Amino acid sequence: MAGAGKVYLVGAGPGDARLITLKGLECLEKADVVVYDRLANPSLLTRTKRDVEKIYVGKTVNRHTMKQEEINQLLVDLALSGKIVVRLKGGDPTIFGRVGEEAGLLRQHKIPYEIVPGITAAIAVPAYAGIPVTHRDIASSLSIITGHESQDKLDLSIDWAKLTQATGTLVFMMGLAKIGHIAAQLIKHGRPPETPVALIRWGTRAEQAVLIGTLEDIEQKVFNAKFESPAVIVVGEAVLQREVLKWAEDMPLFGARFLVTRSRSQASELVKQIEELGGETYEFPVIETVMPSPEYLNATAKALEDLDQYDWVFFTSVNGVEYFFRHLDRLGKDIRTLHSARIAAVGPATKEVLRRYGIAAEELPSQFQAEGLFEAFDQQLLAGQKVLLPRGNLARAWLAEVLQDRGLSVTDAVMYETVPIGDEDDELLKLLEQDGIHAVTFTSSSTVTNFLSALGRMGVADPVQALAGAAICCIGPVTAKTAEQAGLNVAVIAEESTIPSLVAGLCTWKQAQNSIRR
Repeated sequence: MAGAGKVYLVGAGPGDARLITLKGLECLEKADVVVYDRLANPSLLTRTKRDVEKIYVGKTVNRHTMKQEEINQLLVDLALSGKIVVRLKGGDPTIFGRVGEEAGLLRQHKIPYEIVPGITAAIAVPAYAGIPVTHRDIASSLSIITGHESQDKLDLSIDWAKLTQATGTLVFMMGLAKIGHIAAQLIKHGRPPETPVALIRWGTRAEQAVLIGTLEDIEQKVFNAKFESPAVIVVGEAVLQREVLKWAEDMPLFGARFLVTRSRSQASELVKQIEELGGETYEFPVIETVMPSPEYLNATAKALEDLDQYDWVFFTSVNGVEYFFRHLDRLGKDIRTLHSARIAAVGPATKEVLRRYGIAAEELPSQFQAEGLFEAFDQQLLAGQKVLLPRGNLARAWLAEVLQDRGLSVTDAVMYETVPIGDEDDELLKLLEQDGIHAVTFTSSSTVTNFLSALGRMGVADPVQALAGAAICCIGPVTAKTAEQAGLNVAVIAEESTIPSLVAGLCTWKQAQNSIRR
């Protein structure tokens, strides 16, 4: 038997993946196995090693994937096999998280473990609804109560008379199914019927919904609205602060989950901008860029042999720039050998990355075609001039063709290859089945084709139909054309082929969706 591993009992936070602690994230990144439950944001599973084992043990009302005793033993068995195990639990593991039972059995077997606290939904979910659970003028104390037990057990475990008067704010976790009984008991033991109540469903997530009422009418409102679990119940005058402090729902992309298919190395800018505007992201990279295979390397080296012979260099992408400099380093070349060439960049992002390398390039618009090229450099593009085009293996050939038609000598140099990836992802399939992906972002034609192929490899019979409930959002007309040819209905096309322009298009789309719902 292998030596004992270690178990990290990690709080995933209330739902928003960004609310996990730094230590919790570090544990995920080194785990061999992740044992997770229903309330942990599935996008956290993308932060693990690619070969990590994922075991779902989630619980819903009247349906347990695995009994608690079985989960306890599973953690023991995995650790005894020598694995690093993360038990990922929604919220904080010590707040109604059964962590005592899990840690107790680990200790009995002398298995090392750590408890990594998380932000509890009891305070974070109300905060995302604009409700501070304490307030100097309204509520100076807080009680957190489980509402998960049966009605009889609730009455046995809760001293309603004392609880009703104990604190200013009461927060009931997992108690939606008992809301009528909870409200009746609080009224019976002294809380005024008009006491404000807030129910917050899937707080901090794209599905967040809030229902406001009073102890007297909240049960009927739940019935009328068909309000479902999981929800946090907040009772007390602090609920009224929502009228002035509500913030999350006012953000431009609130309420939408965006699938990001861009390569992981490039996804961060898009993910950051979406999340800063209140959207939720789920990353499923379907491409990555790599150094060229041997069939390209010799040609690339030859193209870079005599850099001082070129009159022009046209960089058409950020990747083209990054890999160009990697090749210079690999070949021991110096950028100063390009002293006689004019350097042009397609789009502001490409120009910016060149600036970071100390080159002030001439910029061409992101959506440029042949007309734009000649409008910018008409009298300067002369027959016989030599042009270097550092590009990827899937780049379109039109630029080289129009320059050659003009009489220029063009050297196409493949700086990198774009290769498909896309591991099995059961959580993504669940989200698609449940219409939990509201929009899909594509930043190149290859992301479209590779994503549809990845769905097919995961057993999706009709990948196009699987995306019927999601808005298809493309960074430009070329990508949009590829999506449409594949059978997808494109909802958003960025005005410029840039991430900020794509995000602006997402905001316009979301605003239109909000208007329709009203």
